Amino acid sequence: MKIARIAMMLFLGLALIRDAAAQEPAAYRPGLGDLMTMTIQPRHIKLALAGRAGNWRYAAYELHALTEAFDRAMAVWPQWRSIPVGEMERSVMRAPLDALDQAIKASDATAFTFAYGQLTAACNACHAAADRNIVVIQTPTQDTFPDQAFQPAP
Repeated sequence: MKIARIAMMLFLGLALIRDAAAQEPAAYRPGLGDLMTMTIQPRHIKLALAGRAGNWRYAAYELHALTEAFDRAMAVWPQWRSIPVGEMERSVMRAPLDALDQAIKASDATAFTFAYGQLTAACNACHAAADRNIVVIQTPTQDTFPDQAFQPAP
């Protein structure tokens, strides 16, 4: 009797483990707004702070990270509702990102400021086209990363 009880408990335990393994959780797919807030917006801010400080090496790093963040977000959300956000991002953002790259390579603060303004305007144009013009992006007015220095290292 005792062996039968142990066998039954073992059988039930294995069945529960098998059922739990078969019920894998759904893959996490963050929303487009989540990706914008988590990955793109902080890079946009840090890029501005690096350019403002004249830290061109770090600005190049953040520009690359921002471009990658856009690429990842568009891979997850090439289309949002009826809006081809991947295509829109490539067509609207490419020129400002290229202008920023040139300004950074030239260490040109004036060209950087202008190109950054174009990038910010492009962000807002995409938001308006997606009927999300309640999301207004601007050039940061203060450093929101108090634990990071944006000046070039000595």
